[in-house]
Amino acid sequence: MQVLLLVSLFLTVAFSAGGKSVSPSNEVPPEAASLYLVHRRGGEFFNPWGEMEGKAWDFIRWKVFDWSPYEKWRKPELPVVENDGSYLSLPDQPPSITWIGHASFAVQDGADVFLTDPHFSKRALLPARWNPPGIPLESVPGDAFAVISHNHYDHLDAETVDRLPASMTWFVPLGLGEWIRERGRKAVELDWWESAQQGAWTITCLPSQHWSSRIGQAPNTTLWCAFLMDNGKRRYFHAGDTGYFHGFREYGRRFGPIDVAMLPIGAYAPRFMMRYQHMDPEEALEAYLDLDAQLFYPMHYGTFDLTDEPLDLPPKELMQAVERRGVDPGQIRLLPVGGRDFPWKDFSGQLQ
Repeated sequence: MQVLLLVSLFLTVAFSAGGKSVSPSNEVPPEAASLYLVHRRGGEFFNPWGEMEGKAWDFIRWKVFDWSPYEKWRKPELPVVENDGSYLSLPDQPPSITWIGHASFAVQDGADVFLTDPHFSKRALLPARWNPPGIPLESVPGDAFAVISHNHYDHLDAETVDRLPASMTWFVPLGLGEWIRERGRKAVELDWWESAQQGAWTITCLPSQHWSSRIGQAPNTTLWCAFLMDNGKRRYFHAGDTGYFHGFREYGRRFGPIDVAMLPIGAYAPRFMMRYQHMDPEEALEAYLDLDAQLFYPMHYGTFDLTDEPLDLPPKELMQAVERRGVDPGQIRLLPVGGRDFPWKDFSGQLQ
């Protein structure tokens, strides 16, 4: 009864953002109830299952007092393949996923193309790219759409938004719609558990364990999220930026089986600073298993040097975790930047 009251409270107080709420299909397990609670306090958003604490002191500890065990002097080995992206404008292509770099993918499914956290610029405010974008920005067709997980500079890039076709629609969490519209672009703002339609696609905004901040946008005054894209044939999950949390089990319960899970594995060290907001490779593998997903596309590594670990270490640690857990390595689709994968064809799971 208490769980049902909590869910009813959420649905009653849910914010109006241009989408429709996705009601739970059956009774929510008690351990997932916090995912459905109100998550706005005045003008700020928060994670109702537990807020991040000690951020300022942890940052000082990290930058001033912490000693890194990693050998960052070694040049990382980051494979890149040439890809002109011309197939994105061609009809009757088989479903494919192309890694642009960092958290950016181009997904082509039937006649449709969508981008996740697209970033084509040379910097994420200050950190510079270690490799060029996997495809030219100009290859993105005008009828594509994009999802944005939150407002951090490595996920939301002003130059990229300005240069991509003005005809694109952008699906964003609460608080970011105005920023997109001020740039002359179409935005659909969604709260957690709200969905919107784009042609055959149902796009659902889901909770993630993160935070937000940007010049001109005070901390946590815009929401953060993951996205599920479902065209009735296949389901694609993009985690955005997140720490490991109980949400993945609930998404697996409600939406599984999920065909494709795009999950972050990098920017995780040191753990005392990053654990709440970023998964390490072992946690990302656990999230993949929680999601009841068929295929795992690792991301959020190898492009911007944000934390202590070497840029090329996360995929190596992921495959070690895969071996320890006895997971089929063919389910782990490690792509080079610019790599195009056909999800329902055989793939070795190794870097190429």
